[in-house]
Amino acid sequence: MKFVMRPALPKDAAAVIRIILARSEWLEKRDMPSWRGSAEKLAALTSNEDGSMFLLEADGQPVGCTTVTDSTPPMAWTQEELAEPSLYLYSTITDPVIRGANPGALIALWAIDRAALEGKRWVRRGCRFSGLVTYYERQGFRVVHEMQKTNGPMYLMGRHAERIEDLEDRLNGVLSPFG
Repeated sequence: MKFVMRPALPKDAAAVIRIILARSEWLEKRDMPSWRGSAEKLAALTSNEDGSMFLLEADGQPVGCTTVTDSTPPMAWTQEELAEPSLYLYSTITDPVIRGANPGALIALWAIDRAALEGKRWVRRGCRFSGLVTYYERQGFRVVHEMQKTNGPMYLMGRHAERIEDLEDRLNGVLSPFG
């Protein structure tokens, strides 16, 4: 399988909804909270004029999405951290059919490389579940802050931006996303 990241376009909204509903079904079968109620809202991000939503394609078919911004939501980050140049990754969702290819890791590696190319120091993200923390830690992220939100804990994570020299090989399936 060959993967590519590209900016999402308004015409991709239906594909994003399909990905979100497939992941939601997978989550619901495991008694986990899903994205189902947010599918339309997230798919609308394909129309963002700032081009902040990106798609992961496998052999030309959308299989994942993420949103990338230049600003970190304030939450529990310090003023010094907020001043550091970074990319913030959120709403990363992948089709569970291709879980074995680690599409979420490919998206993260792409963002880490992109951040370095743009002169950023960090890639940051947040999540609510310890299982995702473990998965993101395998990608080199670490918990920087933990905060309590209304619906439970929120883990704020970061990883230094760096060039991923073999990113193309990972996207082309020559190397595993985890090296």
